[in-house]
Amino acid sequence: MTRITRYAWFTLIFNVGVILLGALVRATGSGAGCGRSWPTCQGEVMPELSGATAVEFTHRAASGIALALVAVLVAWTWRAVAKGEPARTGAVLSLAAIVGEALIGAMIVLAEWVAEDVSIARVVAVPLHLVNTLFLLAALTLTAFWLSGGRRLSTKAHPESWRWVLVGAAAIVLLAATGAITALADTLFPKNGAGAPGSSEAHFLTDIRVVHPILAVVAASIGWWASGRVGPPRSRAGRALPLLVGLMLLTGALNVALGVPVWMQLVHLLLADALWITYVIASAQALQVPVEVGQPV
Repeated sequence: MTRITRYAWFTLIFNVGVILLGALVRATGSGAGCGRSWPTCQGEVMPELSGATAVEFTHRAASGIALALVAVLVAWTWRAVAKGEPARTGAVLSLAAIVGEALIGAMIVLAEWVAEDVSIARVVAVPLHLVNTLFLLAALTLTAFWLSGGRRLSTKAHPESWRWVLVGAAAIVLLAATGAITALADTLFPKNGAGAPGSSEAHFLTDIRVVHPILAVVAASIGWWASGRVGPPRSRAGRALPLLVGLMLLTGALNVALGVPVWMQLVHLLLADALWITYVIASAQALQVPVEVGQPV
């Protein structure tokens, strides 16, 4: 494995860590820790770190490092990889996605869609932020895949597989978006507190959070059925997908049974990120241009 390949995988893993920090900010209600101030925190470059301010500032600092890592990845890839290679495209898309992450985060802070805010705008912004995050992880994963020797993807060589891959990706994105809404509802309206479903103070978020677990079970059942019809997956990533889906269902059930503690929310999110990354790798392996006879692998 070359240095740039190791760096690409490290950048991907670091960004997963940043995503978990972002979830910690939301789960602990620390989104207002830096006030209505961006990119500074409380109007300062280095604020006094305590409580919610420490949590939010740590996330912002890690996000800044992640942006720098991706920028270096782009520059390094364009120097190390020949013109026309897909890794260049993946790196540029990664940079666009992480800039989008920063802009969405800034909008959420400046509009004060944080802490105890229950506005419709926040309910919309949270899943949109999550979708952009998945795009970032997909772009970084593909960049690392191509730098690791993976071949470019081909729609012509795998026309039927492409459709199934897109359907599966759409299903995962939809599940993740509803999961983000459910996580927001669990943070704002704990099930053992005021505003629980059925109460006079119930918010619509408390009534729709049941959508996510129902969709998860339905999607997992369809996925397992479809994989059985297609046949056993050939790649290691493909074989890992059913296990990750099972772990997602298990941790989701445990999360609810335990009263959605912060640590379990983070475990569930980590598995969700791992599932998405694994799905992207398995899809890329299945859709890459076939090796021609006599061509080196």
